[in-house]
Amino acid sequence: MYTDYGFSYHYYWLEGPVANGLAETCNIVAIKEYGMGEIVKISSVAQYNTLRGVPPKHPLVAVIDQSKAQPMPARSFNFGLYAVGLKELNHGQLRYGRRHYDYQEGSLVFVAPGQMLGVQPGAEPFAPKGWTLLFHPDLIVGTPLGRHVQDYSFFSYAVNEALHLSDKERSIVLDCFSKIEYELDQHFDKHSKGLIAANIELLLNYCTRFYDRQFITRDQANKGILERFEQVLEVYFSSDKPQNEGLPSVAYCAEALHLSPNYFGDLVKKETGRSAQDYIQSKVIDVAKERVFDLNKSVSEIAYELGFKYPQHFTRLFKQKAGVTPNDYRSLN
Repeated sequence: MYTDYGFSYHYYWLEGPVANGLAETCNIVAIKEYGMGEIVKISSVAQYNTLRGVPPKHPLVAVIDQSKAQPMPARSFNFGLYAVGLKELNHGQLRYGRRHYDYQEGSLVFVAPGQMLGVQPGAEPFAPKGWTLLFHPDLIVGTPLGRHVQDYSFFSYAVNEALHLSDKERSIVLDCFSKIEYELDQHFDKHSKGLIAANIELLLNYCTRFYDRQFITRDQANKGILERFEQVLEVYFSSDKPQNEGLPSVAYCAEALHLSPNYFGDLVKKETGRSAQDYIQSKVIDVAKERVFDLNKSVSEIAYELGFKYPQHFTRLFKQKAGVTPNDYRSLN
């Protein structure tokens, strides 16, 4: 999952991890050849500011007005930072896998450390309009935000799952950016870190609320995804994939639906009140209930057919979901 930062080119989103154990320096470091050429490691806010031609105000956090920044160079970048980008022009495209996605006016995208973006060579630059908030993980160490930043699952959403803002929501986001920028313009004291982290947390909490609204306003589209989810499971269990690949995972189903695992999981949770994993397990047991009536097969054989490595795991899940063991279920019906 990769996210737009420069807002001034077409983008290619790259898949796959990058090498670990690399030296952290104050300069931009090319770390390996991948896709469009060198991958550049950005490990500090100062590095990003240098790339965009923006004077740094703080070593761990920045709020950047895109209209006053230089375009991103045509390279691939591996980020060691968190970032939230607000795009305000309906211009340019992102490429995610084989799909293109046009951003709408007033949309938010998110990136977490370890994710990558790429700027396509040869694309025509334009005058961008928008804002980017970046912060280093060290900024939130020891803060309430640092203890639960992993709960903001939208940092792992795909680019085509961006948050589209209403005018009022956009104003709230800009107000949060403004408060953070205000702190960056003040003399740093013992309150600065706490106030900046608190305002970032406030922004992310609003984004959680706005995503909940977006799930609701796209209710009809979501129902279509749930129907396709059901079809993915039906096709899976009618094939030989369970025997060859095991039980279907949340990641497998998300990929089949062209969604990121986190977005897919959040969507299922909001639509059904159940986790995607629980939904899959219930489907497994529904299929199992039909198959246990085949008296020519043992419970162990059915377990292996469904993708369980060990029959006892199948028996445990069946009893958890159905209230009785597979053998008892056979005798009761």
